Amino acid sequence: MTEAAELPPAPPAAQTVFGERLPEAVRYAELLADAGVRRGLIGPREVPRLWERHLLNCAVLSEAVPEGVTVCDVGSGAGLPGIPLALVRPDLRITLLEPLLRRTTFLQEVVELLGLDHVTVVRGRAEEVLGSLPPVHVVTARAVAPLDRLAGWGVPLLRPYGEMLALKGDTAEEELKGARAALSKLGVVRTSVLHVGGGVVEPLSTVVRVEVGESPGGVRFAAKRAKAARVARPSRSVRRRR
Repeated sequence: MTEAAELPPAPPAAQTVFGERLPEAVRYAELLADAGVRRGLIGPREVPRLWERHLLNCAVLSEAVPEGVTVCDVGSGAGLPGIPLALVRPDLRITLLEPLLRRTTFLQEVVELLGLDHVTVVRGRAEEVLGSLPPVHVVTARAVAPLDRLAGWGVPLLRPYGEMLALKGDTAEEELKGARAALSKLGVVRTSVLHVGGGVVEPLSTVVRVEVGESPGGVRFAAKRAKAARVARPSRSVRRRR
């Protein structure tokens, strides 16, 4: 029996969450169960629980994302949570940021196959694209790293007064408590723990929300962004016609 054959049918909750995009969600699940396993993007043991543990768990993050904003999914991997979020929220402009070539290749294939015109795949690390990637309203992430390290990557990519939404597990409150000092240095002004997915997933998906003030990433990253902008922008003396 192949790994793809072990994929269970979409549960009733998937119809509620994905609506008319359910066929695309099913196709994505099939791609994860087949090419995703063969390419080492997910483990074969995850195939039987792809719907509940992965697709639905990520799709309900949409409850916490404002309408019509720009989103960067940091360390997107196999596209979680970015792809499920894109399927349920066509109003968003989403960037899938991932440093590994084999993963970005898979992500680009998925985006094209599913017709996700509002999604862009970018290969690179968060610290590498700072200044070249336009700042976004929302950064998303899932199981990428401990919260303090994750915030160091994601928060500097935000616009002023933006927010990072990190899908976490049972240790969310503990991680948040341990990361408060690091978050403060990054310009974070407010934090909270949300539980989303009522009536869809059990247990509920846990989301750590990190909101920034007027200087995302703090003083150090403000200086880095300004330097990157100067390098990318021609000087006035060059642009001026004499």
